[in-house]
Amino acid sequence: MESVCGPDPSISFLERAFFASKVEHESKSYNGKTLQRTGAFERVFTANQNCEHAYPTFLAVLWCAGLLCSQAPAAFAGLMYLFVRQKYFVGYLGERTQSTPGYLFGKRIILFLFLMSVAGILNYYLVLFFGSDFEMHIKAITNTISPLLLIP
Repeated sequence: MESVCGPDPSISFLERAFFASKVEHESKSYNGKTLQRTGAFERVFTANQNCEHAYPTFLAVLWCAGLLCSQAPAAFAGLMYLFVRQKYFVGYLGERTQSTPGYLFGKRIILFLFLMSVAGILNYYLVLFFGSDFEMHIKAITNTISPLLLIP
């Protein structure tokens, strides 16, 4: 039985710790007197919350894509997603429009992982009902398409 590979959990943990430290830093520097600090804290807090809310969806589709379809493209997409989330978070600290490319890129990666999961499920049912196994074709397609995730 193959082991499921994906982004190293410590990388994801370190990224989440970075986000939390930024929120903590901004909350300590907030003194309640200046509106500028309030805006900075709100941006950091909102960016952290947005990343937290998207994280369970990311994990679910990552694991499903890795288990049901192909591990290498799923792992690559997972690492790309972590990079994109970092770009989104840092972009959100500036102007909110700077976070838009990271947000859209992240949605595209989640869609790719979701489609990989659907392809794996469809292949399972094709094998079950018709005896046709397209696993090698699906893996070839996902291996070919995954580098296209690098195109912004």
